[in-house]
Amino acid sequence: MDISITYLGKTDLKITKIGLGSMPLAINGRPTCEDAMKVIHRTLDLGITLIDTADAYCADENDKNYCEKLIYQALQTYQGSTNINDIIIATKGGLIRPGGAWETDLNPSRLRQAIRQSYESLGGTKPIPLWQLHDSPQDDKYTLKEIFEPICEAVENNLIRYVGVSNFNLEQIKEAQTYIKIHAVQNVFNLFKREAETDGVLKYCEDNQLTFLAYSPMGGRRKHKKLNKDKLLTTLAGKYHCSTYCIVLAWILSKSKCIVPIPGASKITSIEDSIRALNIHLDQEDIQQINDHKFT
Repeated sequence: MDISITYLGKTDLKITKIGLGSMPLAINGRPTCEDAMKVIHRTLDLGITLIDTADAYCADENDKNYCEKLIYQALQTYQGSTNINDIIIATKGGLIRPGGAWETDLNPSRLRQAIRQSYESLGGTKPIPLWQLHDSPQDDKYTLKEIFEPICEAVENNLIRYVGVSNFNLEQIKEAQTYIKIHAVQNVFNLFKREAETDGVLKYCEDNQLTFLAYSPMGGRRKHKKLNKDKLLTTLAGKYHCSTYCIVLAWILSKSKCIVPIPGASKITSIEDSIRALNIHLDQEDIQQINDHKFT
């Protein structure tokens, strides 16, 4: 299988054109630790070198950093042929999980602590390859300049190598760039939510050589099941001899050279299916059909 490789932003870090989204391995309904590690090990066997995670991928605050620790443990126990030194872990901070809820907390002091905890959860011996601010400010409690102070400190102190942002709009990305070099933007992009094509974010990433990490490429837990019922997608799946999910990933990949989708997986079969999209090249006519089709 041809494993397409690109670079993270303008860095020298090589990443595969599809990454593993690890959230399903760590939140409610997650597989056992043993089964989750099998998914990660299979991901590595397949040649995928990008794993996206977050300190908030856990059950609640008492379970914080669960997924980061899981990934580190999986890397340490991996016995396959892939060099674990080639694996790029992209983690995030800025959300908290009180009682299992999802809340944004960009208090600079808490971010400073969160970065340190992620660093230690991922082994504590080398900088985090990519650390991303998990959410944009939801109020005016802290300015972006204040929020980025502990992030800049962490880069200077070799806790973080490169920085990205998530759920940021165009103006916020531009402002963040005045404080530190941003190498990746992780925003939602799927057939149901395509705002990145029209809000300027995707074009900005293209023009400035930032990697656009497309999360929830299948639409998330509530939407992904609809894909298998869509007549256009099932017809195209038959034409290209693949799953509807592969058609969606191939469509996303066709949108821009800077896009790297990070589909989630809690089963080995899911990541095995996702990687097949790298070898599917949709005809322009089929891309246009998907573009024009209404998905609800």
